[in-house]
Amino acid sequence: MVDATLPSKAQPLRILFLDLNAYFASCEQQQEPDLRDRPIAVVPMMADTTFVIAASYEAKAFGIKTGTRVSDAKVLCPDLVLVQARPPLYVHFHQRILEVAETVLPIEKVCSVDEMRFRLIGEEREPEKATALALRMKQALRDGVGERMTCSVGIAPNAFLAKLATDLQKPDGLVVIQGHELPDRLRGLPLTEFCGINRRMKVRLEAAGIFSSDDLVDASPSELVRAFGSIVGQRWWYWLRGHDVQAPENERKSLGHSHVLPPNLRTDTGARDVLLRLAVKATARLRANDLWACAMTVYVSGHKRDWQAHSRLPPTQDTITVTQRLLELWEKRDFDMPKTVGMTFTDLAQPEEVTPSLFDPTLDRSLLNRAVDAVNQKFGKNKVFLAGIHTTREAAAEKIAFDKTWLFSEGKGDNQWVDDD
Repeated sequence: MVDATLPSKAQPLRILFLDLNAYFASCEQQQEPDLRDRPIAVVPMMADTTFVIAASYEAKAFGIKTGTRVSDAKVLCPDLVLVQARPPLYVHFHQRILEVAETVLPIEKVCSVDEMRFRLIGEEREPEKATALALRMKQALRDGVGERMTCSVGIAPNAFLAKLATDLQKPDGLVVIQGHELPDRLRGLPLTEFCGINRRMKVRLEAAGIFSSDDLVDASPSELVRAFGSIVGQRWWYWLRGHDVQAPENERKSLGHSHVLPPNLRTDTGARDVLLRLAVKATARLRANDLWACAMTVYVSGHKRDWQAHSRLPPTQDTITVTQRLLELWEKRDFDMPKTVGMTFTDLAQPEEVTPSLFDPTLDRSLLNRAVDAVNQKFGKNKVFLAGIHTTREAAAEKIAFDKTWLFSEGKGDNQWVDDD
């Protein structure tokens, strides 16, 4: 790192960051012309009790946003059109976007399903040329993917500031933050405008005397370390001044699935059967990622009372081991009116970190599970499955979050988008 006590020279433009606008809703409007120019909300299921996962800009004009309860959204906009989420469609568009974007600039990193960044080199770092590249990128997406696929582009000396710039002008924005403007260009912004400062972190910063972006940029490296509670604070000091300091990559610490129960499965038996289905799916993902789990947590969120249970495991990726433990935990369940179920594996280990017990069948059964996986990948999802998930084997379809760029396939043809055209 640069010595923080020395004068800092202006940093050059290095990063172009692209953020697709209202991505899931835009995909739906691009795919279905009848939805264009209409307020739409993408939802996980057709139920008033669920929540909006994406809203078109026409819907946002009524105050509808991600996380709005569907029943409340209908009150805000009586003409709202609900669209059930189609994750394979969003992955299909994502792949097309990557192909088109690469014709303009090489992608340095795909950050999420609707975000990516590009590194500028040589003359590309000149503000006029960087801006021209951004305009070319926007036009390429309109021409190569669709007119509804608009994006906001941020250009700055580092990825942190380039991403921030995309949030300053939406939709279809283009914002350049130059090194000589820093850190003063950041004054006057709400603290929560900065990626990494949520409501909880805002409270922590305020407790340390940082109430505004002005306080943030005026703080010394040591003050920021105290405020953030770690060396991350020092990294922020450099980011705010345009230095290209890389954050360490996070290792996967957990793996799991959750599912909002449809009305017909909001029973004790329905919740159990969907949890068994999630266990089958999650252990298949463990094997696909060559990971072994050493602990698991299962939970049920209820309208009146929640329940959660945790258990250590012998290092495993075996479906039978996990489902047996799940059923043992289930004997002590205590919830009321279930609405959401989930399970999470933690203490994940790489194969070289695992020494299975000679007296535990999990290793042999993992080999059996892999054979079942291979059959399903060759002949189709659920050609072979546990009898216990017979009634729910099609439940808990794969979801795509914004930090995820692909869909896990449980068998041949699973989650592939087939265009009707």
